[in-house]
Amino acid sequence: MRRHVRAALAAAFITVALAGCGTPAGTDGDLSDDWRPMAQAQQFTPQAGECHVIPEASAYLASYNPVDCAKTHVVETFHVGTFTGELAARSTPPTVGSAAMRAVFADCDTRAKEFVGGEWRSARLSIQVSPTSPAGWAGGSRWYRCDIFELDEVDGTNGEGDRAIDRTDTLRNAVSSRSPLTYGCMIEDEWEQLRPAGCTSGHQFEYVGTWTAPDRSYEVAVRDEAAVHAACRTVVARYAKVPVDANLRYRAGTTYRFPSPELWDRGDRGVRCYFWSGGKTIKRSIAGGGTAVLPID
Repeated sequence: MRRHVRAALAAAFITVALAGCGTPAGTDGDLSDDWRPMAQAQQFTPQAGECHVIPEASAYLASYNPVDCAKTHVVETFHVGTFTGELAARSTPPTVGSAAMRAVFADCDTRAKEFVGGEWRSARLSIQVSPTSPAGWAGGSRWYRCDIFELDEVDGTNGEGDRAIDRTDTLRNAVSSRSPLTYGCMIEDEWEQLRPAGCTSGHQFEYVGTWTAPDRSYEVAVRDEAAVHAACRTVVARYAKVPVDANLRYRAGTTYRFPSPELWDRGDRGVRCYFWSGGKTIKRSIAGGGTAVLPID
């Protein structure tokens, strides 16, 4: 009798133990499908409309600290593009100033004109392309930043430097709104540097437009002075609305300013052209003045 009782108790214990190992309510017994999937890694990407206090053409996450453009900053990002094709297939990002970056510079050049509302070279401005860092590139990033910045009044105007200076407020529509940064009538100071002047006051120079130089080395380009003067005379003629003929050289003198060597390396071929009065002081703009303003002299 006792033996039967023990057997019954043992069977009950096994049943309870097995029940304790069963599936809890609300579960399916499969732990592998109850973990939430990990979020996909997000690549760092800058945004257009941000301003930065670091002027260098680099885009490292460690130095990424955008500020409000209404506050003091040095460069402004107006576009973020994407490397494609052979450039995107590279194992490392193209370096600033390399031939591979010049096509990308051309994209930023076009977009900069849209951003400021005209030819950015008609103002005391410059642009640069900042590619993603090598670490970001290795992680899959393929973006580049188009930055614009204000140049120093002396060196920037005269093409001797490409140094960004502190400023506040955005450069959007800076050209279309004829901001104080845009070029106009100018005088030459005692150090032969062009400085802004009112067109109704005495001056000898006036910015007339930009000529695109051939794609060659900087050293060769700056030596070809006769060709640059000839090209700038045609820019003067369009600006003043006078004929482009054999008499043009007797109507207008010219001077010009090349991009800085740094900007040339980045891909800029825009030469700023200026009308020169030959030393005479004039007190009006030559814009659209025709042969009455530029007679044969």
